[in-house]
Amino acid sequence: MPGEPPEGTSLDPPRETPGEPPGARWAPRPAPLVLLFHGGAWRAPYDRRHVSPFAAFLAGRGLVVASVEYRRGAVGADGDGYLEPSRPARAGRWPETLDDIAAAVDTVPGLARELGLGGPGDPGAVDPDRVVLTGHSAGGHAALWAAARHRLPSGTPWHLPSPSPLRGVVALAPIADFATAHALDVCSGAVGELLGDGAELTARLALADPAALLPTAIPTTIVQGGTDIDVPPAVADAFAAAAAQAGQDVRLVRTEGGHFPPIDPTTPVAHTVADEIARLAGPPPAS
Repeated sequence: MPGEPPEGTSLDPPRETPGEPPGARWAPRPAPLVLLFHGGAWRAPYDRRHVSPFAAFLAGRGLVVASVEYRRGAVGADGDGYLEPSRPARAGRWPETLDDIAAAVDTVPGLARELGLGGPGDPGAVDPDRVVLTGHSAGGHAALWAAARHRLPSGTPWHLPSPSPLRGVVALAPIADFATAHALDVCSGAVGELLGDGAELTARLALADPAALLPTAIPTTIVQGGTDIDVPPAVADAFAAAAAQAGQDVRLVRTEGGHFPPIDPTTPVAHTVADEIARLAGPPPAS
């Protein structure tokens, strides 16, 4: 339910990277808090475990990382959530998927503050006032959507009266423009499975499509591979164009390669992502 943290969110404190001098490339203490949303087209077989190496990599860069889990479509589930083994995994659950994304952003920074995670001189100290959202693919959608909730109609359960106190969003190969992704049949029709058909699809697009919720006034970067065939560059381009039309400047970083290099710690792109997160987080307040 909204307001409750989703089960399974874990915290990776900063850690030194083997083979590097102590403190090399670390973000200044206290560290920014990064909420990381995994991808996988909102389908059950793909959970946060596949971004665990990337979370550890970011922690090795001195960031505190909360790897968020959220409810996804059940394996073999029909439109009402009932299991049918002959069916493939369905994309997402409405509204539970968005409930969990909103709950994570609303509760994790406060929990970090309430629990007093880290303190002066503690290498694991976290600054819950310097929050950056990042996510890959469907998780990129989660990050962009979570940053836009103040743009939702006031009667919706996820609406916020003002922007979340975020330093920024770094979306990696995101499903950022639902209309374009639906038209291109991205991830085998995942958008349609999440939102439904016909009038239901139209109504839910207005609530779930980040490109329909601009401008957000929150600094936003998209990292997009030029040869991505899973979420083609046209999706990121459509979001950037919608942002420009709405008067928001979105930083679009185009990289070589396909869909997964941004979350692969062995690639230069992953280092670009970490640098961009640190840039948006900014320095800690002067002591």
